[in-house]
Amino acid sequence: MKSISKYSYLLLIAILLTACGSSKEEKEVAKEEHHEESELITLTPEQYKMVEVTLGAVEMKELSGTIKVNGMLDLPPKSFVSVSTPLEGVVKNTEMLQGMKVRKGTLVAVMQNPEFIQMQQDYLDYKSQLRFLKQELDRQEELAKADVNSKKALQKANSEYHSMSARLMGQKIKLSLLDVNFSHLEKGQITKTFNLYAPIGGYITQVNTNIGAFASTADVLFKIADTEHLHAELTVFEKDVPELKIGQKVRFTLANEQKERMATVFLIGREISKERTVQVHCHLDVEDTQLIPGMYLKAYVESGANKVAALPDQAIVEFEGKKYIFIEQAIKADKSHQFKMIAIRTIIAENGYTQVDSEELGRADKIVIKGAYDLLSKVKNAEEEGHGH
Repeated sequence: MKSISKYSYLLLIAILLTACGSSKEEKEVAKEEHHEESELITLTPEQYKMVEVTLGAVEMKELSGTIKVNGMLDLPPKSFVSVSTPLEGVVKNTEMLQGMKVRKGTLVAVMQNPEFIQMQQDYLDYKSQLRFLKQELDRQEELAKADVNSKKALQKANSEYHSMSARLMGQKIKLSLLDVNFSHLEKGQITKTFNLYAPIGGYITQVNTNIGAFASTADVLFKIADTEHLHAELTVFEKDVPELKIGQKVRFTLANEQKERMATVFLIGREISKERTVQVHCHLDVEDTQLIPGMYLKAYVESGANKVAALPDQAIVEFEGKKYIFIEQAIKADKSHQFKMIAIRTIIAENGYTQVDSEELGRADKIVIKGAYDLLSKVKNAEEEGHGH
C-alpha cells in the first residue's frame, strides 16, 4: 500500500508539471501569434473604400545615380596665408585676435631689431659711396678721352662703380621686403621698427605670438584665411572613380546642418592614396563666408541618369526614424483587406519618385501606392492603444 501511494503521488506531480509546461508553451505561441497579427493592418470594406487604397509595383524609372562620399571644406593655397617676418626680431606691438576680419594691407604686427637700423645706415652709406664712384668714373672717362690716364685706371673706376651699384640695389631689395619708405629714408629719416602687413583679406585663424616674443624667419606668426573661395574636398573610393566626370553636380550637407547645399566637380585627383581613395575638388555653387575651413560634410555625387527601381514618394512613409511601405497580404472572406508594414532602404529621390532597394521587396506587386499615410495613422493609433493598455 505504501508503494502504491508513493507511485500515485509521483504520477500526480508528473501530470501537474506537464500541464504547466503546456500552459507556458501555449502562452508563448499565443504571444507570437499576437505579434504576427500586430504587424498586420486590417481594413474593413468600408474603411478600404474610404481610404481609396491604390495598389502598384516597383517601377523602373530614369533617376540620377549617386555616389555617396565624405569630405571636408578646404581652401586653395592662394586663399590661405601664413604670415612670417622677413627679418628676425621682437614683437613690439600687435592687436590681432583669432577670428578677426582683416583687409589686404592691414597692419598685423610691429617688429623691432637693431640690425634693421644698421641696414638703413648701410643703404645710405652705399648710396653716398655710389655718388662718389660715379664722379670718379666720369673723371676717368674724361681723362681717357684726352689720353692722359691709363686704361687700367678707367677699368678700376668702372668696376668699383658697378660693384657698389649692385650692393646698393641688393640692400634696397632687402629693405623693400620690410616695407621701408625710401623717400623718407633718403632724407635721413631712419626708423627703429618695421611693420608686417596682411598679404590678403580674410579672417585671422591663428595667432602664434604676443608682445615681447622673439620671432625668427621660420616662425608662423599669423594665419589668414580668405573664406570667400572655399571648396569641397571629397574623398572618393577607387571603385567609384570611373563614374566621376568634371561638371557633375554634388549635393552635400555639413555635420551641423540639415539643409542641402550644391557644388560642382572641378578637378579629379590623379593619385590613389594608401587607403585606395582619390581626392576630388568641387566648387561651391553659392559662396558662404560664414563657413569655416575644415568642416566635415557628407555628399552625393550625381553620376548621371540610370534606370533604377523606384516607387512614388507617396508610397513611402516614415515611422520612428525608418522608412516603410505597405504590401497587401490577403482579402478575407468578409472582404476585409490585410496589409503588412515593411521597412525598406531608400537611395535617392527625384521628380516625385524615390529609388529603393528592390532586393528587399522581391517581386511584390501589391504595394500600396496611394493611402499609405492613412494606414500609417492606423498603425500609430494601434501603438498608442497598446501603450495605454
